Amino acid sequence: MKSEDTPFEGGPLDGRVLPVLLGLTGHPPKVYRVPVPDADGGPPTVLVYRRVQARVSKRLGLHQAWKYAYDPSGDAGSGRKWPWSKPGGKSAGATPESHADE
Repeated sequence: MKSEDTPFEGGPLDGRVLPVLLGLTGHPPKVYRVPVPDADGGPPTVLVYRRVQARVSKRLGLHQAWKYAYDPSGDAGSGRKWPWSKPGGKSAGATPESHADE
């Protein structure tokens, strides 16, 4: 697997550059979660960093590099990508039996 040295901004990792594994598309993950163990033995605190563009080319305005920005809210999102997978979305009340009458 390939990795890329990626800078981190904000939060406890501010100013650090860490190697991040790249996905199949050659990009680092959109959200990077760092578990920090609790000193008292409790559940770990999870720091959340989001991928943002670091640089664009001057001539064509194309993407050149990524960096991670600290997300203090720590909201990792629901992971749902499509509107029909949301609770209460278009197909939330649709069942195979409800379409049998049509």
